[in-house]
Amino acid sequence: MKIVVCIKQVPDTTEIKINPKTGTLIREGVPSIMNPDDKSGLEVALSLKDKYGASVTVITMGPPQAEAILLEAMAMGADDAILLTDRKFAGADTLATSNALAGALRKMEWDLIIAGRQAIDGDTAQVGPQIAEHLDIPQISYVVDIEKDIHDNTFVIKKQTEEGYQILEANTPLLITVLSSANKPRYMSVNGIVTAVDKKICVLGAANIEVDEEKLGLKGSPTKVHKAFSKGVKSAGEVFEVEPDEAVGIIISRLKEKYII
Repeated sequence: MKIVVCIKQVPDTTEIKINPKTGTLIREGVPSIMNPDDKSGLEVALSLKDKYGASVTVITMGPPQAEAILLEAMAMGADDAILLTDRKFAGADTLATSNALAGALRKMEWDLIIAGRQAIDGDTAQVGPQIAEHLDIPQISYVVDIEKDIHDNTFVIKKQTEEGYQILEANTPLLITVLSSANKPRYMSVNGIVTAVDKKICVLGAANIEVDEEKLGLKGSPTKVHKAFSKGVKSAGEVFEVEPDEAVGIIISRLKEKYII
């Protein structure tokens, strides 16, 4: 079984601030991490490898420094790593990103593709499903558990919904997106770190994937972020301990003060 896990290097959102004048993120001094949902997806792949035997390849698109999360993934147990990096990928939105990743995946052999549900720096949950659409394969999102039938390529998958859970069966080829709550990802091992340093990361550019360059980077991005801003702090509210009839009068007076009624 061959598994590919799509991962992304993201800024630690707990450390991010926004420039109030320009409306842009202040990235200086902000540490980069592996996206939490993607790390849970990687743990799913490594658990399948432990149980049933598999090769696990991680792939990411980003600047050269994104190699750091690929090394981390291999130190956790991934077998191989691919970095898509090229100035022609710069400025990509979710569609252009998924086009690039799908282009690379077309040149690879795989049975199962795993991605995180969404990235904490975008929260769109679009890239995984878009990759499945580009490759014309089935997809199951919001996955919290997966087991493989030892006799064939059938998977039994637990999917979270607003009402509870669904239990689904699916055959490969298949793409799933995983929630960060699905598991607790393992730590890098000392032996894994030593082994990862000796492994070679495969680096690919726009010329190495099967995608029209008009569909990559800024050119291939129909969406743009106009402005980012932090949520304003609200002043403390008033608490009234009164009878219902009096409460109604207070609410009406406040609504009139705001010219709502």
